[in-house]
Amino acid sequence: MRCLVEVALGDPDPDGPLRWEVISELRRRGDMESFIEARRLCASDDVGERMLGIDIMGMLGRFVDRALPVLRYLAASEEDAMVLYAVLIAFGHLADPRSLPSVIDLAAHEDARVRYGAAYALQHVLGNPPDRAGLDALRRLAADGDADVAGWASLGVALTTGGEF
Repeated sequence: MRCLVEVALGDPDPDGPLRWEVISELRRRGDMESFIEARRLCASDDVGERMLGIDIMGMLGRFVDRALPVLRYLAASEEDAMVLYAVLIAFGHLADPRSLPSVIDLAAHEDARVRYGAAYALQHVLGNPPDRAGLDALRRLAADGDADVAGWASLGVALTTGGEF
């Protein structure tokens, strides 16, 4: 396990193919050992390790009940914008409405990368029927000054509401 993590950490690109091949392998395994390693990485002082742990955790849907407290803690305590972005993408992948309060809080973040992550996550965690406060946050993001944030949020609104803004 540790050698796989070292391989992933050796890829300097957070979207790098080697890194995501390792994450995909850990997702295929979907075992407790992978979750424990992801949780250990999430507690690291190193930003790169925290991001890797979050990315792994977001792919281990089987452990959503154990992952959400870790991710919600990071959403509330983390200062690094890219780590927050990773948390939001993980929330989106896990698609659990229990993460909605954290996503709504981060939707108002000053960094556009974090707001972009919130725009992605919101459409996946709104619940059915869609939560009103979450939908309002998504609509606010659709009017964001950053074109990428606004575009992704607009798509989310359209997919969630059938095109009604």
